Amino acid sequence: VFRGRILARRLVGQETRYEVEVKTPYRHRFPLVAREYLWVANTCSCPQLREGDEYLLMARRHVNYEHTLNRILLQDDGYARPWTPREDRLVREAAQRC
Repeated sequence: VFRGRILARRLVGQETRYEVEVKTPYRHRFPLVAREYLWVANTCSCPQLREGDEYLLMARRHVNYEHTLNRILLQDDGYARPWTPREDRLVREAAQRC
């Protein structure tokens, strides 16, 4: 789970790749750097992430069977919500309990 600002969007094959500036990592099981690529396995812009806006994102690390592909994937059941101070407070409170 992290807060990120969408810098760019690009269609690559049958997928969408977002360049994201990682603002605040809340909870992560793998290291995040200041800029990451976030992949969505479709080209229909679902979820709708707009360039320049900030979001609270719950994505997972995807490593393929051959271990040749390592990326951050926002799945269909993932979480992408516009970031607000209220979202920040809720995530921090939940992190204290979990």
